[in-house]
Amino acid sequence: MSAPTTDVIAIGNAIVDVMAPCADALIDELGLVRGGMTLIDTDRARELYAKMGPAREISGGSAANTLAGLAALGARCAFIGQVADDQLGEVFAHDIRAGGIAFGTPARAGDPPTARCLIFVTPDGQRTMNTFLGASQFLPPAALDEAAIAAAKVLYLEGYLWDPEEPRAAMRRAIAAAREAGRQVAFTLSDAFVIDRHGDDFRALIAEGQIDILFANHVELAALTGEDDFDAGLAALQDKVPVLVVTRSEHGAVAVANGQRTAVPAEPVARVVDTTGAGDLFAAGFLYGHVNDRPLDECLTLGAICAGEIISHFGARPEADLTALVKARLGIED
Repeated sequence: MSAPTTDVIAIGNAIVDVMAPCADALIDELGLVRGGMTLIDTDRARELYAKMGPAREISGGSAANTLAGLAALGARCAFIGQVADDQLGEVFAHDIRAGGIAFGTPARAGDPPTARCLIFVTPDGQRTMNTFLGASQFLPPAALDEAAIAAAKVLYLEGYLWDPEEPRAAMRRAIAAAREAGRQVAFTLSDAFVIDRHGDDFRALIAEGQIDILFANHVELAALTGEDDFDAGLAALQDKVPVLVVTRSEHGAVAVANGQRTAVPAEPVARVVDTTGAGDLFAAGFLYGHVNDRPLDECLTLGAICAGEIISHFGARPEADLTALVKARLGIED
């Protein structure tokens, strides 16, 4: 087996977050669900985009957020995800590459357009999100770079993308390519609704030994195992995956690896501003420790540090220097 040239390659939704301030009246005028998240279709996406004022556009999506955190920590990363051949597709590609992440998935011609999350921010700071999944739901197996997958230490898969048929087939093929190359597969369950729809698939992947690292929060753990008690949920799953990582919001996180259970508290934060992306960045910190062969407790602490940074401000991308935060928290000198 040749030495890996990438630390983590991820497959996920390629979404552009478009964030713009707006007056309260515009929320009512457009009939939006104030403070909520609504899935929208192509026509509604174009209508709302046309009504937005000057906006900040940044590449998003769960797995892409995780890679942004990993790259900020110094990891070598690559992303596979589908955009359309349009303006926002170019925005996504430029933005993710500017973050030091390799991205070579060919753009898709025609409709649907590139996925976008249109975020209207009212003067009180509340975010009203309208998500159009668009081209990201049409990633075909043929778009995979199997050589790149084989060259990465870890293949990281976003559970959200298991829902549509084409990306699901692509991810199954990616798992096979990673396992054939002797690499590890990490999977994040993403949301309880995904488990409601595809829990049997996930349980089968686990039973077949296809997943090496499983990320979940406490709600997803209960949905997957059918156990409302946290410890019972851990016990039901911990012997079925080599590494199980479960976040518990303000109660920190727990990991079980080879029968060893380790827990860390949440990092102290002066004020929780926005929890969007907390799980994504926790995975980034944990995986950074993992690919650098750090002890399990340190991997969890790295995850907690990254999650703590994200929830201290709006948006799912780090604003502070994560490397500096880690060095300060762990007492590492230059």
